[in-house]
Amino acid sequence: MLKHRGFPSRLAGTDYQFTIRRENKSGATPLQARKRHADRRPADRRADEGFLLALLEQFGDAPFERGNLDAGRLSWLFGREVVPAEEPFDPASYEALLRVDLAEVQRSYPNMLDNFEIIEDGDEDGEEWA
Repeated sequence: MLKHRGFPSRLAGTDYQFTIRRENKSGATPLQARKRHADRRPADRRADEGFLLALLEQFGDAPFERGNLDAGRLSWLFGREVVPAEEPFDPASYEALLRVDLAEVQRSYPNMLDNFEIIEDGDEDGEEWA
């Protein structure tokens, strides 16, 4: 299991976990898209935003290996802001490749990308991370 060095282990000042210390002997917890309801607690929403911001700062929109990223926290974003970056995708693999979908981030968290520079490069979706 790849350990993402420099990635925050939790949301500062809380017990919301972002990474795990060691792999599960019975295998990785499968990723599954969790439904987010409008009445979620503000602390839960801050944890989602903090985790997504950490993903953007660490990886941008480039594919990254799941590694030691917490399955529970990833599942709140999976299928929307975080999508599979390979076919076929194994949701129960620590080696699975994921990527951040910038278009979905813009829809879900409109102000989050304001601090990042996105440049046009003639890419197929018209966006490249800088």
